Amino acid sequence: MWDTLWLEARLATMATVGAPYGAIEDGAIGVANGRIAWIGRRGRLPGRPEVLAKEVRSCGNRWITPGLIDCHTHLVHGGDRAHEFELRLNGATYEEIARAGGGIRSTVAATRAASEASLYASAARRLADLQAEGVTTVEIKSGYGLDRETEARMLRVARRLGAERPVTVRTTFLGAHALPPEYEGRADAFIDFLCNDSLPGAAAEGLVDAVDAFCERIGFTAAQTRTMFEAARGLGLPVKLHAEQLSDQGGATLAAAFGALSADHLEHLSEDGAKAMAAAGTVAVLLPGAFYFIRETRLPPIDLLRRHGVCIALATDCNPGTSPMTSILLVLNMAATLFRLTPEEALAGVTREGAAALGLRASHGTLEVGKAADFVLWNIGRPAELAYRIGGNPAAMMVKKGVPLWSDMKS
Repeated sequence: MWDTLWLEARLATMATVGAPYGAIEDGAIGVANGRIAWIGRRGRLPGRPEVLAKEVRSCGNRWITPGLIDCHTHLVHGGDRAHEFELRLNGATYEEIARAGGGIRSTVAATRAASEASLYASAARRLADLQAEGVTTVEIKSGYGLDRETEARMLRVARRLGAERPVTVRTTFLGAHALPPEYEGRADAFIDFLCNDSLPGAAAEGLVDAVDAFCERIGFTAAQTRTMFEAARGLGLPVKLHAEQLSDQGGATLAAAFGALSADHLEHLSEDGAKAMAAAGTVAVLLPGAFYFIRETRLPPIDLLRRHGVCIALATDCNPGTSPMTSILLVLNMAATLFRLTPEEALAGVTREGAAALGLRASHGTLEVGKAADFVLWNIGRPAELAYRIGGNPAAMMVKKGVPLWSDMKS
């Protein structure tokens, strides 16, 4: 017997075959032990609802999507960078601010000074904003400590959020995010420290699900990134990469050579990079919040990604410097309006493809038998509304592992 049977639903399964959005009208979902045990049209149920499940719930003909996935965030950090926002509006570039000691380094100072309790409290508030809009899975990066203790502290906070909040958290070690002041002029020595001390220490503590780096002129070279990836491989950890955001450093091709889960940003992606990603199955994670916030003018090459069959995911990139965004629904709208993704592509980017970018394709991201019973009920007339509206939140209920977390089931 199933634990719960959800009836009178319109299902946007986001499976890759069938109708647009993988839609099933007059659908039903049977849930057992936190997973989807049955899904399909109500008329095909293998028996009477009251016999099939301990509890039967009506969805009131609402649309249901998979739980949304934010596959690139920096939720855990100290302080903010509103001052730098003002500097940019007065004409300073992102690179100029970073080279003058601002940017990531300013957040590093604030994060190093913050206690674990304060980091948890501020990250929990940001996470609550995402959850209110239907996010059930989130990736959280380190990268604002740049020393062993603070990097581990950030990752412990991320693990604690996953343990104490109703959300699936994947952690990413991003020690190679920027060069800390104590290693000024000694980037290779810093990479050695990360590979031989900070990363192995965090991994031994069970804090790391993947390893990331910032491969850029103001970050780390391709050779230094390769060293990080080799260290990750030695620890049995998958890799991701901040690639081709401000210039083409060949990062996407390098990431693909290591079978990276994803390459993220990609405004300056080349065709060779796109081909390599396609061959490796590396997901392109696009971050319209950062594109908007730093007033970037070069669009990611959407047509190139489509032409070569590279899967496209979307994320908030929630961080204090270049994307202080905690609205996954705004990401959908920006992806459609700024990047010209279709509403279906946008929704796939925060469900099916977002799961792939985290290595969770087998368990999350679509409504299919055997996958996690993470889904959201929406007060909408069609799935495109999720990308169409600016502001407002049509979420009516969020379900995590088959259990409703909150409900606003107004007609």
